[in-house]
Amino acid sequence: MGGSSSTERRPPAELQEQESLATSTGSLNFLKSAFDNLSDPQSQSIPLSSLRQSLSLIPVNLAPSSPPSAPEFPLLLPHLGPAVAELFFAAGKNGADWTAFLRGFNRCCAPMPMPTSLNLVYRIFSDACRRAEIACRLEFDPDDADGMKVGGSFGASDLLMFLWYCWIMEQSPRLSTREADEELILPELSHMLISAFVACGEIGDDESVWEFDQLVVGKSVAVQKLNGWVLAMAFGLVSCFPQFLREKIKAIAFLGVNLKNSNISGGSGSSMDINDSFLLTHGRSWAISLTQRSILREEFSAASIPGLLNHRNLLYRSSTHGKGLSRFWSKVEGYHGPLLFLFSGYSADSTNGKKSKQNWVIGILTENGFENKDTYYGNSAHLYAISPIFRVLSPTGNEKNFLYSHLRPTGRVYEASLKPVGLAFGGVGGNERIFIEDDFSTVIIRHHVVDKTYQHGSLVPNQGYLPVEAKLVEAEAWGFGGSSAQNQQDAFKKREDLFTEQRRRVDLKNFSSWEDSPEKIMMDMVSDPNRVQRVDR
Repeated sequence: MGGSSSTERRPPAELQEQESLATSTGSLNFLKSAFDNLSDPQSQSIPLSSLRQSLSLIPVNLAPSSPPSAPEFPLLLPHLGPAVAELFFAAGKNGADWTAFLRGFNRCCAPMPMPTSLNLVYRIFSDACRRAEIACRLEFDPDDADGMKVGGSFGASDLLMFLWYCWIMEQSPRLSTREADEELILPELSHMLISAFVACGEIGDDESVWEFDQLVVGKSVAVQKLNGWVLAMAFGLVSCFPQFLREKIKAIAFLGVNLKNSNISGGSGSSMDINDSFLLTHGRSWAISLTQRSILREEFSAASIPGLLNHRNLLYRSSTHGKGLSRFWSKVEGYHGPLLFLFSGYSADSTNGKKSKQNWVIGILTENGFENKDTYYGNSAHLYAISPIFRVLSPTGNEKNFLYSHLRPTGRVYEASLKPVGLAFGGVGGNERIFIEDDFSTVIIRHHVVDKTYQHGSLVPNQGYLPVEAKLVEAEAWGFGGSSAQNQQDAFKKREDLFTEQRRRVDLKNFSSWEDSPEKIMMDMVSDPNRVQRVDR
């Protein structure tokens, strides 16, 4: 093993420190296997050419992207492996020995502050741009030995390429299962670009965001401002590269250098493709994944690749199953797992009173589905402005008015105080942050001042202090609880169908003849109330 040779040439203290750090993250065993698979037995080091090849992306066939686009992006892909190998692993002409290999991995994958991890990705992106001869506005302090002090800015096209680069790194294990000639559709990320430029103060949060392509001409966002947006709205970006590197080295350890079509991971079950006709697009799914830290991140991230979303994830779609709370409830009742509810609508522009030609999209991610209650409930949920501006409004912890879903009561004769029928999120009764009427025709969106459950922020463009009453155009519910939640719902529906069938059955043996039945007596009394009835004593 290369460790013994490295100990002779390196200070033992450094080797012990690097091995201890790798052990603390549970990585030492597969690092040893990967080093043995890549290293030259004679020199006990990994040749730089082998590092470049093994850390490179598997070639993909990119399909033409819809606007906004970055035509230079395909030129970046071949340079990821060389950039990573030479920036973090190279220790000389002979490549990387065992200590240098450990040092490079720990530098990229060991626990570190989020800004530091983000700067690593900036540096890789900048180096790949340099190799591809693409202009990059990022600047690094030459006096900083680690190269972690980053300045400069991103234009709209640069930022789009950076986001796609992070997406490609994150999806690398899943892309290895695709055929070589299969076209890969890059996610449409205009909502994230608009979110970044609005958060950095480069464009306004109003109806003009629909003309984003014209607004950003000649504009850029400073890296320091962009860092704030990433950490608030897309903190998952900082782990894309460490995750990519860890999965790459794991694959080398278990499968060797040739990783093409190695079936590292893949979807299960019957899959479907989501496209622009759905409210949940590939790009929106990935944006949501970047705001999650749990297993939900993997679920939403997988949904951002065409063909990996299971068709059973779609629980409800108003254009297919019909509008209204009762139709919605018939599809989501009994689903106890993470559920994403999306709806789109349009409202009048408060500046001129005219209807917007574009539909905005809002989403709510719940932990455990919906319940039929006349009070607020839930332990946690996330509120999203999805399009045209992406924002996540996480729980504040001050109140727990996360969800309200109340159907029209049946079988009740009298209620002292009628509860509103519909869906609500945040706020309080009578002043809900969002309220959707039971026929799914109208939605009311109020200013965040009425809400102490979710964080502050606008949900639709040009939202003022007055309530926004809008027409609901489409609604969708997607389940992300996996097969267990779906199987539980199926079992629940079977029980409900059985109870319904039992209630419909009438056992005639429990009734006597028609002449003696209460129904016959009542009908006779109605037809002739003065008729004398003979009573047997």
